[in-house]
Amino acid sequence: MSPANEVRKSKAERTAEAREKARLIREAQVKKDKRNKLLIGWGIVAAVVAILVVVALVVTNSLKQNAPIADQGPVPANANAHGGVTLLANTDVAKTGPATVDAASLGDAPKTPPAEVVAPGAEAEAGKPVKVVLYIDFICPVCKNFEAQYNDQLTSLRNDGKITVEYRPLGFLDSRSTTNYSSRAANAAACVANTAPQKYADYFNALYAQQPAEGSAGLSDNDLKKMASDMGVDIGSCVDDKTYRPFVKFTTKEAAAIGVTGTPTVFVDGKQWGKGDSAQTPFPDFLQAAIAAKG
Repeated sequence: MSPANEVRKSKAERTAEAREKARLIREAQVKKDKRNKLLIGWGIVAAVVAILVVVALVVTNSLKQNAPIADQGPVPANANAHGGVTLLANTDVAKTGPATVDAASLGDAPKTPPAEVVAPGAEAEAGKPVKVVLYIDFICPVCKNFEAQYNDQLTSLRNDGKITVEYRPLGFLDSRSTTNYSSRAANAAACVANTAPQKYADYFNALYAQQPAEGSAGLSDNDLKKMASDMGVDIGSCVDDKTYRPFVKFTTKEAAAIGVTGTPTVFVDGKQWGKGDSAQTPFPDFLQAAIAAKG
């Protein structure tokens, strides 16, 4: 049938068709709106779940980082019971036997700092190189400055066999980060001393090269582990298990108990630099005088 012969629809029929078309459009729109609302609703739910997961991870990590540390624990191989790792010539480190420490056995810090601090194990030994013993903290900027100034000299004298250099990392400044960074970094360094002592000096230097700002979270445990793995050392489980945190706790408490009040605190053959008669003596002069006294 040609268009001219088509039966023309009545007005009522056209109106009915228009209404039906409008109804179908409305129904389609309603369905679309419902789908959009469901998608939005599920999107909100997913976002809330994601936020809750992040919050849970943060809280869990915070609880983990701030969990109480046991008083008793092992001393790393190649470290001593006073928290020290002693560097000898080149990459050699003084060897020590197995030991444990117990922070509960120590007294509290003196209410009045002693006139003279006596660091255990730091005294001079006849016929032996001069002992340099340093109490340090890995988030301490003054410690970093000390290393920047004197590390080359200490390394040269150490390689010449004139001195030994013993570092005793502390958790003094845990309150200066939000994650107990001082103790975490000291634990990581102890892990390296135990696993690969020949890398200790390099790891020590790297911790200062990448020193975080006071008040920050500090480097993460993953960062500390990666720093070691980049040197070919695996300290993953040691860091995760906080193996030497009791050791760091002991060292920190012992330092406070003998009257150490800040870092760096430096001893040369048992005598504290920067106190008493040496208060105005530059460190290189103080050290050279001790070397000269040994003949």
